[in-house]
Amino acid sequence: MFKLGHLGTALGLALLASTALVGITNFNSSAIAAEAAAAAKDDGHGDKKQPYEPSMDTLGKAQMEQGGAKAGVPTLTAAEFEEGKQIYFERCAGCHGVLRKGATGKPLTTDKTRELGFDYLHDFITYGSAAGMPNWGTSGQLTERQVDLMTRYLLNEPPQPPEWGLAEMRGSWKLIVPVAQRPTKQMNKLDLDNLFSVTLRDTGEIALIDGASKQIIKVIETGYAVHISRMSASGRYLYVIGRDGRIDLVDLWMPEPTTVAELKIGIEARSIETSKFHGWEDKLAIAGAYWPPQYVIMDGPTLEPIKVVSTRGMTVDTQEYHPEPRVASIVASHFNPEFVVNVKETGQILMVNYEDLKNLKVTTIGAERFLHDGGFDSTGRYFLVAANARHKVAVVDTKLNLLSALVDTEGLTPHPGRGANFIHPKFGPVWATSHLGDDTISFIGTDPEKHPAQAWKIVDSVRGQGGGSLFIKTHPKSTNLWVDTPLNPDEDMRASVAVFDIKDLAKGYTVLPIAEWSGIKEGARRVVQGEYNKGGDEVWFSVWNAKDQESAIVVVDDKTRTLKHVIRDKRLITPTGKFNTYNTKMDVY
Repeated sequence: MFKLGHLGTALGLALLASTALVGITNFNSSAIAAEAAAAAKDDGHGDKKQPYEPSMDTLGKAQMEQGGAKAGVPTLTAAEFEEGKQIYFERCAGCHGVLRKGATGKPLTTDKTRELGFDYLHDFITYGSAAGMPNWGTSGQLTERQVDLMTRYLLNEPPQPPEWGLAEMRGSWKLIVPVAQRPTKQMNKLDLDNLFSVTLRDTGEIALIDGASKQIIKVIETGYAVHISRMSASGRYLYVIGRDGRIDLVDLWMPEPTTVAELKIGIEARSIETSKFHGWEDKLAIAGAYWPPQYVIMDGPTLEPIKVVSTRGMTVDTQEYHPEPRVASIVASHFNPEFVVNVKETGQILMVNYEDLKNLKVTTIGAERFLHDGGFDSTGRYFLVAANARHKVAVVDTKLNLLSALVDTEGLTPHPGRGANFIHPKFGPVWATSHLGDDTISFIGTDPEKHPAQAWKIVDSVRGQGGGSLFIKTHPKSTNLWVDTPLNPDEDMRASVAVFDIKDLAKGYTVLPIAEWSGIKEGARRVVQGEYNKGGDEVWFSVWNAKDQESAIVVVDDKTRTLKHVIRDKRLITPTGKFNTYNTKMDVY
């Protein structure tokens, strides 16, 4: 019998995969409650609390071998092993890592799980906890049989997924329309600066929606659970990457937008970007993988893979080797021919110079562990990225390639998306982030020249509706600051957004019932990710339901904060991220 021990936050088996977006329910278990309280305490490494980020991972179909049986460990049949692997990689790997060595979530290696024992693990999977563990069993997201299966799966050694090198990439590469066969000018009448690329998460598609008519122009097949869409510097090419590592390149100049190339850069991935420095527009692209932990530089117009670089290495703090340091966000520098590559588990920010790929020059900036998402300040010079599990934001000067600051955000688990830039009425230019772990909204000063006393400090903060925020948004032409809370367990909070008046932040927020405006009555109706149109006078929100339920996009008039339009279409299945082509191309946020 395995000994029961202290779990802390070890068992946050991942917080999302569309239908896995569930609230935390209360239940009567003093032992579990005690563990939840302990989970929120400092773990000795500066982590006040280890929250759980959304997981949309799809490694389950990878060929991996089951480890040998061990005395006293529950056995799994081959079929059970495959099912457990699928569930783990779809819902857990994003937080705990492919090898279960921990990331934003704690380790789930067998030295931890076997210490806890079957009954303890089974209860945690079933009931969840107030510290961020979903109640997989009582919510009905996992059946009793699946809870039993996952408990046994965690008591067995994790499988080792295969590598994915240049040979495998070239084997997956499809040049569907060669460059010579593509048009030399735009062959359609679309307003390419005001399209929206909308992720249809669970169908493995994107919808291209016209910003003026609000009509779906085309639904395009992509990889599973597209994480982001990015535009080439010219605005011609749209790059999308799925969680399964598949990249699709869409040529918007074709008579109708068409996929012209495809490449699989790994087994699991999340980030892509294109070269934007003057003279390098549209020439190169880069993508980062979660597994294998590496980044790949490609020919921009064809996706032909050119250079593969591993990110395995030493952590920035303890200088220990990490076998799975995943590539989180990537942005393109406007001041140098470089990509800014953020490596999650090691906390290293890599300035990858793409002038000479054979003699690659990489400047490594030691920042903070658990790097995630971020964006530029209003000048495009400084890149701010959340080290979310350490509750900090790292600031990098992309002109001088230096770490300018590490800022404690005061809130738990900053999750800015790309953040929000605006002029604070008292402190000048700021960049804002909301938080997953609490209702804090922090404003960081970003003007070291005219406001040096405020630069790279928390100059102000306000309170939003609650925790569970994923995205914060504004626009240079707007006086509104929008904050979503799609992961809050409260039904009203997750179905609405808070909006602040930038001119008077202290007066608090107004709540807009976005899900109610959509007209949809069923489902969780999680309102997520505000995105502006090119003109900055509309902000679009996704009303995200399960795959078998209706979803929608709600368009709000930014000036009046009133409903302007609802897009309801049977093809809008699990819409999540929305990317306006102009704002994405120009880094407007």
